[in-house]
Amino acid sequence: MDRNTIQKILIGLFLVVCIFIGLRVSNFTGVIDNNSNTSLKTEISTNSSSSKMTYGRFLEYLELGWVKQVDLYDNSRNAMVLASSPELGNRPQSIRVEIPVGASQLIQKLKEYNIDFDAHPIPRKSLFLTIASNLLLPLIFIAGLIFFFQNSDNFSQNSGSSAMNLGKSPARFDQRPDTGISFDDIAGIDEAKSEFEEIVSFLKEPERYTLVGAKIPKGVLLVGPPGTGKTLLAKAIANEASVPFYSVAGSEFVEMFIGIGAARIRDLFKKASENTPCIVFIDEIDAVGRERGAGIGGGNDEREQTLNQLLTEMDGFKENKGVIVVGATNRVDILDAALLRPGRFDRQITVGLPDRLGRLGILKVHARNKPLDQDVSLVQLANRTPGFSGADLANLLNESAILATRYKKNTITKNEVNEAADRIIGGIAGSPMEDTKNKKLIAYHEVGHAIVGSLLENHDNVEKVTLIPRGGAKGLTWFAPEEDQTLVSRSELLARIITTLGGRVAEKVIFGDPEITTGASNDLQQVTNIARQMVTRYGMSSIGPIALEDNNNEQIFLGGENDAISDRIDNEVCKIVNYCEQVATKIILDNRVIIDLIVEKLLDAETLNGDDFCDLMKQYTIPPIKA
Repeated sequence: MDRNTIQKILIGLFLVVCIFIGLRVSNFTGVIDNNSNTSLKTEISTNSSSSKMTYGRFLEYLELGWVKQVDLYDNSRNAMVLASSPELGNRPQSIRVEIPVGASQLIQKLKEYNIDFDAHPIPRKSLFLTIASNLLLPLIFIAGLIFFFQNSDNFSQNSGSSAMNLGKSPARFDQRPDTGISFDDIAGIDEAKSEFEEIVSFLKEPERYTLVGAKIPKGVLLVGPPGTGKTLLAKAIANEASVPFYSVAGSEFVEMFIGIGAARIRDLFKKASENTPCIVFIDEIDAVGRERGAGIGGGNDEREQTLNQLLTEMDGFKENKGVIVVGATNRVDILDAALLRPGRFDRQITVGLPDRLGRLGILKVHARNKPLDQDVSLVQLANRTPGFSGADLANLLNESAILATRYKKNTITKNEVNEAADRIIGGIAGSPMEDTKNKKLIAYHEVGHAIVGSLLENHDNVEKVTLIPRGGAKGLTWFAPEEDQTLVSRSELLARIITTLGGRVAEKVIFGDPEITTGASNDLQQVTNIARQMVTRYGMSSIGPIALEDNNNEQIFLGGENDAISDRIDNEVCKIVNYCEQVATKIILDNRVIIDLIVEKLLDAETLNGDDFCDLMKQYTIPPIKA
């Protein structure tokens, strides 16, 4: 529990104690008042249990002469009557009577019937007690509120969530930030790192740039998939620049109260302008920078007013000199165009997924404090992990270290690294399957993928075939690309479709049509998706080089022939898939012997790595096949 939380709890307890004391004082004065009338109340209540009389019955007793004495209390609101009647056994008894308001003739009647009566006045209260009972509780409550309001400012400076300071900037401020991250700790994104090194150089040696009339960029926008190191770059520049640093998330500006977001933007830039030169880092800026006009409420949307204020502060009539805004997002496509123009974000730095050399550099950075065994090759690990982000690679080595600890090892070996990679790619390993018909069917399915993929010219090599369930898959076949593929040819796409269909085709050839299972449902979805993209996006069909869908799979219709083009798209997709199925079937039929041999080995070992699989394939001279 932090210091601010403890202080808030103490203030709450203080208010509760103040209210409790006030209530106790009020009750105490009430008790004193009651005690002042104790003698009266006691006399009234002494015989209250024996008899009580209504006012009308009391008047009847008065007329019949049965009343002997009357004592009036509480300004003649209550009376103790001493009466004797046949109903009471002709013995005098004290009877309590409540006198209604407006009975002004009672005294006159008592005089008329010569009744002995006496009036007992209410004792006067002490002036001190009266003031205490009426003023003490409100004063204590007001004092508690003043104390709470005076201390709320201190809390909001750290938390930014106080109800009394909604318009204050929630940004965290560091005069000389020490994040522990330097540019030496960043690898795999050299282009982005060099851009930030230039900004740091400008902040440290501005005269070098102003000499030739250069101006420092007002804003730098980091764009890239999650986990590629955008926030890590911000931490590095905060540590290297040695200037005041403000960090805030885009979602912290957006509130349900109108005007709060814009007020927070104004407050942030006001504070930043007082500490120039400085850096303002806005993480996930798409939360506040989304394109205007797309939300509910149009131009009156609270988020859009917050964006308008941000645009004005970054490049409006009043110029903010020395304030560099660094934004980060993975959704640059939804940002407002006015936010992206030069003068606001002068530079857009793409932080993409690292290539093979970049992955190797990232692995070396994260392996500095980890005892790796000699059998661990970071080069092989970098080759095996295409598509991994920097966060994925850091997680891979961390999982390896956890596994080494679990197995009570002092160093991280190749087994832990491979197991960690398998966990991240395929999921947590399940229990091995029993030797049943399903296990044999899955073995043929996975070997079908491996055989077809290894015999195609334009497909990656087999890395591992396993029957150990991982995630939702009962078996897996992994392929290791020789290099990162940024451009994919038509033959490579066809090879992917043929290989993906190899598992289902193997089931069909070995066990027959009635034994085809649902295990290939995910394969069929991948095949259909690749074939459809070849037709609608890549122009790799007889329809021609025409883009019929955009990146969001939204159709681009041509004229009034929408239905006709949709039919042609479906026909072309079917042609591609059917052709690939025929090629896969031919490969499975021509290599039935080697398939049976590898399946027997796989059923015994449950896992075959790429080298073992290649050794089995070398026993037969099989020429590669073009897709």
